[in-house]
Amino acid sequence: MLRRIEGLAPRRTVSLQVEGRPVLALEGDSLAVALMQAGVTALRETPVSGAPRGPLCLMGVCFECLVEVDGRANVQACMLGVREGMQVRLQRGARRAEPGA
Repeated sequence: MLRRIEGLAPRRTVSLQVEGRPVLALEGDSLAVALMQAGVTALRETPVSGAPRGPLCLMGVCFECLVEVDGRANVQACMLGVREGMQVRLQRGARRAEPGA
């Protein structure tokens, strides 16, 4: 279970939408941490078997935390900080690569 370190300076709360559901997060958190704090642990499903996958390394190496953010697919949730009004969708199956990504 995730727990915050006690005694840190207070941070502003931001609101984002995950699959149309409002989620509150702390400014400065990565999207992966915010999703796990909200109880969302399976961020995508594999294209072949549909097996659920969730954040593993939390440092941008494993690509298990891919989500769609503001209409852009294949975003690593662990490498993106939360911001007010983000629209997040979980990825199911294969996504097309985007030019220039």
